[in-house]
Amino acid sequence: MAAINYPQGFRKRRTFNWMSIGFLYASFYMCRYNFRFAVPGLQSEFNFDVQDVSYIFATWSLAYGTGQLINGLLTDRIGGKKSLLIGATFTILINFCFGFSSLVSQFSAFALLALLNGYFQSFGAPGLVKINAAWFKRQERGLFSGIFGGVIQLGQMGISKLAPFLLNSGLLIGGVVLINSGNWRSVFILPPLFTITAAIVAFFVIAESPAKAGFPGVIEDEVDNSEGERVSIKESFQTIFFHPFVWYYAAAYACTGGVRHSLDQLSILYFRDQLGFDMENNIPFIASLTLMAMPFFAFIGSLSAGYISDKYLKGERAPLAAVLYFVEAFTIAIAAILVLNNIVSSDQSGIIIGCLILVLIALTVNSTHSLVGAAAPMDIGGKKMSGFACGLIDSFQYYGGAIAFLITGYILQATQEESGYLYWYVIMSCFGIIGGTIMLMMVRKKSKLSTL
Repeated sequence: MAAINYPQGFRKRRTFNWMSIGFLYASFYMCRYNFRFAVPGLQSEFNFDVQDVSYIFATWSLAYGTGQLINGLLTDRIGGKKSLLIGATFTILINFCFGFSSLVSQFSAFALLALLNGYFQSFGAPGLVKINAAWFKRQERGLFSGIFGGVIQLGQMGISKLAPFLLNSGLLIGGVVLINSGNWRSVFILPPLFTITAAIVAFFVIAESPAKAGFPGVIEDEVDNSEGERVSIKESFQTIFFHPFVWYYAAAYACTGGVRHSLDQLSILYFRDQLGFDMENNIPFIASLTLMAMPFFAFIGSLSAGYISDKYLKGERAPLAAVLYFVEAFTIAIAAILVLNNIVSSDQSGIIIGCLILVLIALTVNSTHSLVGAAAPMDIGGKKMSGFACGLIDSFQYYGGAIAFLITGYILQATQEESGYLYWYVIMSCFGIIGGTIMLMMVRKKSKLSTL
């Protein structure tokens, strides 16, 4: 990939722009993945079972996915910056509701708050993708989507460090106990403070396009290079909804979601039920280390996939995505065989293998995350319609996640005593196979269209 010459100061301004976006969205992750650390405490206090918890996660996923469809269209109309700040505002408020309200004690109340949190967090991704589509050329988007994947994974790494600290030690400042150890509500109180800080920075730093930052005409949009970044809801809907490839990406991305969200959210229960950890009051170091390693290797996967698609495939996403889905399915199938043979257990070697499995799955599934969910929507929608392109494609990630939660919760509740988490892996492996097959179908479709 040949070097691209930009005006003096452009790269520096773009770096400020996308770092402020990335850190804001990373804070969304802190207010999203905090819930999984509260699960053991919720189960202890309110007697929620695995199926109840899975249904709450499914509610969140359905709300987020539907919100992506609606808010993706709105983002193309109101702009990416407003979209991000709306999402940030309500994410802060809803997390404080979880943390401070003593009325939150019923399953229905948790499900409602999860639904609202999912909907308003769905303003984030379309806003992020829309702004970046205006700042990056096609042959840069894969790599920079990978970099963004790393930046936002900092949010998951941050909560994976902060939550165990709060649950194990509480918060003591100046000899005053602000938060007691083991208090699950604490994981909803501190993370929104990071979102507040990031939102204030984003308000002053983010420019929706190079033109608004004093660099007009620098990025040529291959989809629609006319002036401006906003279009009507009608035009965005008609263009993206009937695009020949958007539904292939959406269907494949549902398979990414079926693995990614199940892996991320149910890992806490896996640590407790399969590996025998105390995840409520004394989270072991190896569990915390694994939860830090998962987003790190997720970043490595997404960065590598984006770089390869830009440099060696000239911006083509589907062929590489197909390979990655099948590699993911194979990796998870090996994990299932290990569980079936009782190699993953609560002894020392079983714990190490069980933790390593999670890291490898995170590496493989997130290789398709930024590739299909961030780079592809920018390619399809350009600077004007990437909001809805992202919303449509990304919504299916969360619909896939909801399906995975519903199926997995039901099956684990019925089989866990006999089979442990064997079927968790089997279900995730099936999603990988389906995703790879869909991407192969898209490659074939694109080949046929190119010969017409």
